[in-house]
Amino acid sequence: MLARLINSRLPASLAGAALDLLLPPRCNNCDVELSGVQAGLLLCPDCRRLLGPEVWHCCRGCGARQPEELSGAKQCAWCRGGRFGFDKVVPLGAYWGGLRKSILRMKQSAGDRLSMTMGRLYTSLRGGLIEALNPDLVVPIPMHWRRRIVRGTNSATILAEQVASYLRVPLVEPALVRRRKTLPQADLPPSKRFRNVRGVFRSPAGYSLLRDARVLLMDDVLTTGATCSEAAKSLKTAGAKAVFVAVLGRAEGTHP
Repeated sequence: MLARLINSRLPASLAGAALDLLLPPRCNNCDVELSGVQAGLLLCPDCRRLLGPEVWHCCRGCGARQPEELSGAKQCAWCRGGRFGFDKVVPLGAYWGGLRKSILRMKQSAGDRLSMTMGRLYTSLRGGLIEALNPDLVVPIPMHWRRRIVRGTNSATILAEQVASYLRVPLVEPALVRRRKTLPQADLPPSKRFRNVRGVFRSPAGYSLLRDARVLLMDDVLTTGATCSEAAKSLKTAGAKAVFVAVLGRAEGTHP
């Protein structure tokens, strides 16, 4: 009510200043009060440093962290010998500590605002890398409709909206459909994850937007790469020329 009254009576610049004075913006991750300079991303400086390293030295093929001198190699010890359906992975950081906690909060129904903020953080830090891939469209990893009802949100879709807006390309959710409900990947050992998602995705045959398209596939976490690989294969079968993966957390070690 107060915000509506201020917006209706004052010019936009003054209204924004008045609202910031009366209702100061807060960090969407830790809830600390923000100054006007910090308010654009809605993350405090501490959370910004915690959640996203300025540079992520990684394997070009699977996005796993690598020493700087090995960064950019096409394959690494994590993915050597693997046959992934995607062509490249661009992670924000390691699925560990603060980033892991934030991603888990994003999966809850009250996590949509945090998902939007994390999408903006991703584009502010990795925007140049994904722009260089020249994607034609963005596709989120879909969630089975039953799980979507239970969870109340799909963070991958919210992230994809932010990324597509930044790139100024279409967000195309119908390009990828989850055909059946599967066991949560996090509940399975790595050896069973590829089998769990085999054939789970479908892309409409003859979908015109996919023909010869460079697709940016969006998800929140990548561990073995099984889910994104299976999705990429489906997109390529439907006509996509290349599929790249944008992901917040690159999981390693024993933390799925």
